[in-house]
Amino acid sequence: MQLFEKRVRDSFGHQSFMANIGATMTTVARGIAEISFDFHERLTQQNGFVHAGAITSIMDSACGYAAMSVAGADTDVLSVEFKVNLLAPAVGESFVARAQVKRAGKTLSVCAADAFAIRNGEEKLIATMLATMINVVQEKS
Repeated sequence: MQLFEKRVRDSFGHQSFMANIGATMTTVARGIAEISFDFHERLTQQNGFVHAGAITSIMDSACGYAAMSVAGADTDVLSVEFKVNLLAPAVGESFVARAQVKRAGKTLSVCAADAFAIRNGEEKLIATMLATMINVVQEKS
């Protein structure tokens, strides 16, 4: 396992919110991250669809970890802004967000993510995100 992948996976392991929704980091490569979770009724909204907040959260985290994978070893990342387009109701057995860095800069990185609902082995695009992440140098203690 590469050092950047270990850093990303270790950081993900400290995210209580991702654990609360049952999300797992399925893929990490340089400039790429993928996060998924299985359907659970506790994540639905009033119509029985998985809540947009849960879908947006895995896209946001996937973008952040894609950016972290190309950032310096002493650097963490935070979301500065993102835009989400919800394209279809989140109906499926599981959900996955796939993110990639579009441009990594010294301070800001622009990333994109797509979210898919998986049902009967088929993927359906349900949301897309464009996000900006900021590099934050960690203070040495």
